[in-house]
Amino acid sequence: MRPGVGARLRAEPALALAIAILWVLIALFIVYPIAMLLARVFVEDGHFTLTGIAAVLTDRHQVVAFWNSLLLGTLVGVIGTAFGFIFAFAATRCRLSPTLIRLIDVAVLLPLVSPPFTMAIGYIFSFGARGLITYDLLGIKGAGVYGMTSTMTAEAATYFPIAYLALRPMIAAIDSNIEGMALSLGASRWRVFRTVTLPLCIPGLANSFLLLFAASLADFATPLILAGNQFPVLPTQAFLQITGLFDLRGGAALSLMLLVPALLVFVAQRYWVGRGHYVTVTGKGAGQAPFDSVTPVARWTLVSLCVAVTLFIVYLYVLLLYASLVVAFGANEAFTLQHYRVVFTEGLRVLGDTLIIAAIATPLGGFYGVLLGYLVARKRFVGRTTMEITSMVNYALPGTIVGIGYLIAFNDPPIVLAGGALIIIACYVFRYGATGIRTTIAMMQQLDRSLEEASESLGASSSTTFRRVTLPLILPAFFAGLGVMFIRSMTAISATIFVVSLSWTLVTVKILENMTELALGVAAAFSVVVVAIVFIVIFAIGRVLRRLRAAGASAVTGLLAT
Repeated sequence: MRPGVGARLRAEPALALAIAILWVLIALFIVYPIAMLLARVFVEDGHFTLTGIAAVLTDRHQVVAFWNSLLLGTLVGVIGTAFGFIFAFAATRCRLSPTLIRLIDVAVLLPLVSPPFTMAIGYIFSFGARGLITYDLLGIKGAGVYGMTSTMTAEAATYFPIAYLALRPMIAAIDSNIEGMALSLGASRWRVFRTVTLPLCIPGLANSFLLLFAASLADFATPLILAGNQFPVLPTQAFLQITGLFDLRGGAALSLMLLVPALLVFVAQRYWVGRGHYVTVTGKGAGQAPFDSVTPVARWTLVSLCVAVTLFIVYLYVLLLYASLVVAFGANEAFTLQHYRVVFTEGLRVLGDTLIIAAIATPLGGFYGVLLGYLVARKRFVGRTTMEITSMVNYALPGTIVGIGYLIAFNDPPIVLAGGALIIIACYVFRYGATGIRTTIAMMQQLDRSLEEASESLGASSSTTFRRVTLPLILPAFFAGLGVMFIRSMTAISATIFVVSLSWTLVTVKILENMTELALGVAAAFSVVVVAIVFIVIFAIGRVLRRLRAAGASAVTGLLAT
């Protein structure tokens, strides 16, 4: 007879302590700020009121912005997930040379390792009224770059690397024997892909769509630059309501409208993924060679598409680099290093603040994501589903509402954190740690429980089994979350723009300030420096991951041999 939940927790005090600590942190840094924000929106003079929400629902312009946000988020989620899958599938199944894979990896990570509005600036430089492509090459005068199409394309190009990072380790982990057996029974390669490979990727596809949909809903920077008045969306409307009209309550009410669709997508994703069985990694012998699942024509098509998208992304960033090295892009093309002198003199303190915060937030966020994802996927305890849903709330909410919530919650007693680095670090950890949570859960669905059961049957505790068996197997998910945490710590702006101070500020805020002051050369130089720093750190993380993978494989082999 299996012991009850309470008995298992009493037998594993470390497990009970971990769950208790997570609940305290979630209550403090997710539930409490939202509760304070809701009180600001729905409470006036000590009485409950719906006037704030009613004002939004009766404003036709804001209703249009709401539906525009849903449309944009859906399109970005579908397109970004599709391209992330194509790139991940090509990298793992098309037998590309290591050099080509590295080049594609570097190129597709460019949008992810730069501030979210960088792609939008590249679009304006290329397709605007004086754009390099529209005006200089095609001779089109007065070309319009603003609207839904440009915003959707820029956001999809910015966020699809998230899907690529999440899907690539999942596809690589699929046992090639499963597909090989289907092929040996007479199935065509297309049928094997459609009935075997693709269904096994459903957890990753659903998770990627969720993350990209939420990222689009939370993005105010790209629509602020590219959407304009032609395609208003709620994040931009909320940001302008707060920063332009100083209407904190009205901006919060606008942002709150996006919470409902984000949570609905999350619930739908859980239901869809939960209907199937996706274990592909077991303790039994598994095929090590990648399954040759594509024909030469399909391989050529996939590789050509990946190369075309890669070259387009590289072009936009080469344009950004060029803009950082000339006096004024489109007006004075004389070479200069003045923009970089500004970065490493006036901007040196800003870079230092950003690096310190990122260095602290990255390991904390990575560990938080793996630990919570593991507990939710593998352990039974009261409130498990509630913990999973609540942990995703900060990511699903638009960044403006998260930042405002933190400002309201931690600006006055009983908990005062405003003005320091801790509030920024907490904002990063409990907002972007969701990436590690979702990736870990998806990876855990591919790991057979027999591996952990074998360890526990030999007398190992849950914490020992997690550390010596599970963690080595989910290292790809851990480092995917770790990489995203560092990248977002260096590039995010939507939430943290409300919690920076004179004591601690961030490079993304500085870039936005330069853009508003039309100092585009300095903004481009800051962006180039950020990209360089992030690539150096991601390269270092990749080297550590390769070493730990080898050590983890040896540990699991030893356990199975025992």
